[in-house]
Amino acid sequence: MTARELDAAGIADPSLRAAYTASRLLNARHGKTYFLATRLLPVDRRAAVHALYGFARYADDIVDDLGAEASTGERRLALDALERQWLRAVRGEEAGEPVVRAAADTRVRYGIPARHFTDFLASMRSDLSVEEYPTYADLRSYMHGSAAVIGLQMTPVLGTVVPRAEAEPYAAALGVAFQLTNFLRDVGEDLDRGRIYLPLDLLAAHGVDRGLLTWSRRTGRRDARITSALRAAAALTRDAYREAEPGIERLDPVSAPCVRTALVLYRDILGAIEGDGYAVVHRRAVVGRRRRAAVALRGLAGALAARTAARPAPSHPGRGAEGGSENGAGRPHGGTAVAAASGGAVTEHRGEDGS
Repeated sequence: MTARELDAAGIADPSLRAAYTASRLLNARHGKTYFLATRLLPVDRRAAVHALYGFARYADDIVDDLGAEASTGERRLALDALERQWLRAVRGEEAGEPVVRAAADTRVRYGIPARHFTDFLASMRSDLSVEEYPTYADLRSYMHGSAAVIGLQMTPVLGTVVPRAEAEPYAAALGVAFQLTNFLRDVGEDLDRGRIYLPLDLLAAHGVDRGLLTWSRRTGRRDARITSALRAAAALTRDAYREAEPGIERLDPVSAPCVRTALVLYRDILGAIEGDGYAVVHRRAVVGRRRRAAVALRGLAGALAARTAARPAPSHPGRGAEGGSENGAGRPHGGTAVAAASGGAVTEHRGEDGS
């Protein structure tokens, strides 16, 4: 965390500054798309985003990257330990892990409902035992905790020009869209972990099952049925983006460019997947650096214009306001939760964001 960001956020305690800095490093290392978009936020709002990303990333790493030799039982014990630290922090007790300290501090500063973290940890825990989802409804239940609640957490730190409740469904939808994109991008890597996140009924409608996917991954050979199923999954994901996109105009104008940039960059992954012939069973599709830079520059221009036009505002929008103020159209509404990644979701699910 830069000193400027910490000062702007009003974080003065040296140990807390170190905890927030540790979270920022996780974001920079693993969430390239989100880290880039976060740079477009007003400086005082970045620390909370990094803190909550750090917490989510830390939990995700326990599930998937604790170590190649770690057993499911060892991962479960580590996740239990993280949850115990979190519950202590919620009660105001000291937490050892820096990412827990930073996230807990952010929760207090922005009045984040504890249930969003509880739901998130429940979804992380399910990854230790659930390997597939029979229907899209089953997958949506999982994504409530792993993605939608992160969109809900993000809403107040971004601020809105409508009552928070009106903006929340769009934020949740964007979290789902981001995670569906990850599921499609990471089909091959998830297969290596024994998991399939695309709904089994969607796959079956195109004649695809686990055996066919595993064969394709192992042999490197393509199959038209798999391509057809992946194309359908991409269409489902684009529908999620269309559902979420109207929410951008409901955000505080100084935050909207950040979210729009994250949406465009992440939706571009679908274009990269299509351009690569839906070869995600064999390799991860990436968005080129030139395209990323062009989108980021447009976002920066929009962010600068919005900040120039904005009236002076408090340093900490939404601090401690559970449910937010409703102070008239066109002015930011505060609210409760902040999420762990810019753009509405910590869904850099399963591995480094290589987009």
